[in-house]
Amino acid sequence: MHHDDFNFEPVRGLPAALPPDEHILWQGAPSAWRLAREAFVMDWVALYFVLVAVWRVGVSSTLVSVSVALAHGIPFLVMGLVACAILYGLAWMQARSTVYTLTNKRVALRIGAALTMTLNVPYVQIGNAHLQTRRDGTGTLAFETIGDARISYLMSWPHVRPWHIRTQPALRCIPDAARVSEIFAEAAEARVNRPQVAPVQQPIAAE
Repeated sequence: MHHDDFNFEPVRGLPAALPPDEHILWQGAPSAWRLAREAFVMDWVALYFVLVAVWRVGVSSTLVSVSVALAHGIPFLVMGLVACAILYGLAWMQARSTVYTLTNKRVALRIGAALTMTLNVPYVQIGNAHLQTRRDGTGTLAFETIGDARISYLMSWPHVRPWHIRTQPALRCIPDAARVSEIFAEAAEARVNRPQVAPVQQPIAAE
């Protein structure tokens, strides 16, 4: 039987139903493999254990035969595989529980594997956007917010732009990032440049 952990959502990825004048332009989620490599630094962890294994084999080869020395490096490689499997599992859970949404009015990020929350960032509160792409087409689209709104880095990680003091929420490690950035740019431009019509008070006629 299919079980959806988020079947209480009126709209997938959003905490409430959309108003009549708002509609979804795009929805997606991070690539678990790319998220494991970038956010959970799986590549660096793998490299660390490989270097430790090589060092252990090198040291052992000065005392025992090469075949025995090679066997001394195997436990470190096994530990590296286990560590990488754990990191990938964490990234997979993050990717599975995440839904990124672009509407004609805002960016919404439903995030959190254990404690789920939704970040809503209206286009009028975004000053700049930054796109970083990889050769495989995946990339991260980050947003510089303006105004007094503050977003917690720890609560939002890994769905933030790394190494920035002011938290920048981000669509992290998304496939076809260039196309998503175009959708965002068109929607944000249309929303920000939309003329605002203010009611005009009619002068009171003198009796």
